[in-house]
Amino acid sequence: QIILCLPRSFEHSQKNVVLVSATALGAGGILIYWLRSRHKIKTIEMGDGWWGSGERPLKGQEDESIRPFKIETSDKVIEDLHRRLEQARYTPPLEGAAFHYGFNSSYLQKVVAYWRNQFDWRKQVEVLNKYPHFQTTIEGIDIHFIHVKPSYVPHGRAVQPLLMVHGWPGSFYEFYKIIPLLTDPARHGLNEGDVVFEVICPSIPGYGFSEAPHQKGFDTIATARIFHKLMNRLGFKEYYLQGGDWGSRITTNMAQMLPQSVKGLHLNLVFIGRQGLRRILPVILGAYVPWLTGLTREDVRRTYPFIQKNIYELLRETGYLHIQATKPDTAGCGLNDSPVGLAAYILEKFSTWTDKSFLHKDDGGLESKYSLDELLTNVMIYWVTSSIVSSMRFYKENISKDPGLTADARVGVYVPTGIAAFPQELAHTPRAWAKEIFKNIITYSYMPRGGHFAAFEEPKLLAQDIMHFVRKVEQL
Repeated sequence: QIILCLPRSFEHSQKNVVLVSATALGAGGILIYWLRSRHKIKTIEMGDGWWGSGERPLKGQEDESIRPFKIETSDKVIEDLHRRLEQARYTPPLEGAAFHYGFNSSYLQKVVAYWRNQFDWRKQVEVLNKYPHFQTTIEGIDIHFIHVKPSYVPHGRAVQPLLMVHGWPGSFYEFYKIIPLLTDPARHGLNEGDVVFEVICPSIPGYGFSEAPHQKGFDTIATARIFHKLMNRLGFKEYYLQGGDWGSRITTNMAQMLPQSVKGLHLNLVFIGRQGLRRILPVILGAYVPWLTGLTREDVRRTYPFIQKNIYELLRETGYLHIQATKPDTAGCGLNDSPVGLAAYILEKFSTWTDKSFLHKDDGGLESKYSLDELLTNVMIYWVTSSIVSSMRFYKENISKDPGLTADARVGVYVPTGIAAFPQELAHTPRAWAKEIFKNIITYSYMPRGGHFAAFEEPKLLAQDIMHFVRKVEQL
């Protein structure tokens, strides 16, 4: 009986061997495919778009010229502005309100008096025109940018192209103090290395002197594609990117779209969606056992108490976001009609986004970091171009969709990345959290001071960090 069973058991074991081998081969194949697909970097589709009015012209018939541009304002525009400033109505602030209810109207009257009687827009236009301005038409709309080259390049030094992108409610003017530090570092005591930049600062379409899109749906991905086309049109094959606020999201999308063109990405604000149950445990544990969740002591100091800093304070500062992400044109109509309303709406952000404690000051601490000339120049860029509504629409185009369904939601960033974490930024993103999206962080700096408008407020600190990052990337 044992002998009779042997052939049958042998046959059975042969079947097992074949089955095990097939399973192993299948599993091995899946593992190899998984490993190979892991190394294949996912990117955002470049796509294409048309944002002009009317029909898109035939290929080859679009004007791709780069045209010199000069900022000019007629006397009529200035007279109209003065008339509106003189006719402003104010509501008295509550006693002791400081900036807790928004822009304090007593201080607003002082700002408006300065704007009407002392602010010299003609002089500021000369300041704005000191750098070379250009416009070029991409996807049917005129894109405005400044392009500043170094006046002198020491022998043997490579000039690195750097695209810097602003956010809301800022403008290309935010970079006016940092540009000379980057294009002529030696003259400004930053000659510690071999890095010199030529700087390109575009205006986001719908902001300032860049034409507003005429079609719905213009988001950061469309902006990223247009800015790649701009750099390509300027003759650059590889370049560095820098951004904060919307500029951070746009440049991040650029790195996700064409990583082969991006030598490095430097950010002073990091967007990451921390959602779902698997995020809750690290946040809870981070306060008690930070080392277990990858947080440093400085991360803990800046992130906790979590509810206060990441929910309460953010809610207090982001009421505008809800309006602009849903029905921007309604509030925008009033702001576009009233220079006083526009100044209050914009300058309030330059108060508490620069330093949260400025909430307690009667003047919002505005003049402790900026001059009124600087602040009003930025407001005037919105006023003379009538661009506040189109700038606000950018929120609706980007935020009114499910963030998990956007093209960039599941695409990592693999280009070398530098992060400058300023202590007064609206929210802190620890390196451990940033790594979920930014897979190749080369430098991560806890900046000693400064807030949301880093280039405008702390140009030297930001310039030093950009240079430190680029130097490291060039040594890779």
